[in-house]
Amino acid sequence: MAGLGPEERALFESVATPLYEETALSGGLKESDPRIQDEGELRQALDLLMSLNLLVHDKDNAIYVPVDPTTVQSHVVTPMSQRAAEMLDESSEWARVFAGLSHTWRRSPGAVRGPINEFQGPAIQTFINGAVAEAETELLTAQPQTGRELPSAGLKAAAERDKAALDRGVRMRTLYQHSARRHALTRDYVAEVSARGAEVRTLDEFFNRMIVIDRRLAIIPGHTDNTAIAVQEPALVAYLADVFERAWERARPFTNTERSMMNDIAREQRAMTIRMLIEGHSDPVSAKRLGVSARTFAGYVADLKTEYEADTRFQLGYTMGQQGVSGREEE
Repeated sequence: MAGLGPEERALFESVATPLYEETALSGGLKESDPRIQDEGELRQALDLLMSLNLLVHDKDNAIYVPVDPTTVQSHVVTPMSQRAAEMLDESSEWARVFAGLSHTWRRSPGAVRGPINEFQGPAIQTFINGAVAEAETELLTAQPQTGRELPSAGLKAAAERDKAALDRGVRMRTLYQHSARRHALTRDYVAEVSARGAEVRTLDEFFNRMIVIDRRLAIIPGHTDNTAIAVQEPALVAYLADVFERAWERARPFTNTERSMMNDIAREQRAMTIRMLIEGHSDPVSAKRLGVSARTFAGYVADLKTEYEADTRFQLGYTMGQQGVSGREEE
């Protein structure tokens, strides 16, 4: 049955099946039937039914008689299923071989156009997943505003990818903003990767998204939301890794829930809110810098108004100015 394909199945469904039904119900199809004398579609359907052994030629009675389909089906379907399984196994082997070639290509001098390359759209996540899968020693990741930009499915996929890296022995350190502590999905992600040895900390101030892999590759945002830049120039990668290290030293452990720690975090977010107000940033910009929603930021401002007994933002700014409040008192 090696010749069976979509065209034969279409003929079988549209012409051969009605012909079989007619033959079965009438007790047979006479070989003298004028409809099957030429090489038309009905004759092709007859030949197909005979090749499938669904009709047999009774020469003594000059008639085509039907055969029970249940006795024929296994001879047609089973070989197809076996070939499908074999093709699936073979495709898996081909995918494995190509994965090895891709690994070699990405590490070759000709894999990229130069030390700095731009990726757009879906290619960004594909590149990141491939790069993280090849990490050997270290992953440094900075993830601002997490949870509000990454859907739950994406966070789960990232967790599986990062856990695989950790299981290979890769050391992983991740920075979030303090606001990430209130995001349930992020807390679940942190619990999963922390159980495998990852270190996670949070920081009050805004920072850009960044991934540094083995101190040889850095991935940072491009000039638009839909682009990313891959940096392989050693000096630039070293500089970006140093930026991460400086932020890491100021950050606080995510898993620490002691009251004193949480009070410190609250003070840092309050100080950051004050700085945003003094610098005159709009609410959307200020909220982004703090990694919270505009509504949450407005709540922070309302708390400050209450604290300084101010009815308006102008009064709040004037009062804080009179008292010498800058938001940097504890730095």
